[in-house]
Amino acid sequence: MPRSKKSLLVQVEEYVALALLLPTATLVGYGMGYLLDRLFGTTFLRIVFLVLGIVSGFVQIIRQLSRESRDDGA
Repeated sequence: MPRSKKSLLVQVEEYVALALLLPTATLVGYGMGYLLDRLFGTTFLRIVFLVLGIVSGFVQIIRQLSRESRDDGA
């Protein structure tokens, strides 16, 4: 099977993974910030890590989409 012709199930799996990537990264970032806030007695780390989680989620989505478009063109 050529690499550019993926089965429907594989395509659905990739899109579901992309759809779950951003909320998961955001939740993990917020959770880490929350735990660090409780550990250090601060109140700002949850916001910092929330933003970092959102940014990392978008970076991963962009990487995956650019990888997919590069693979489709080959």
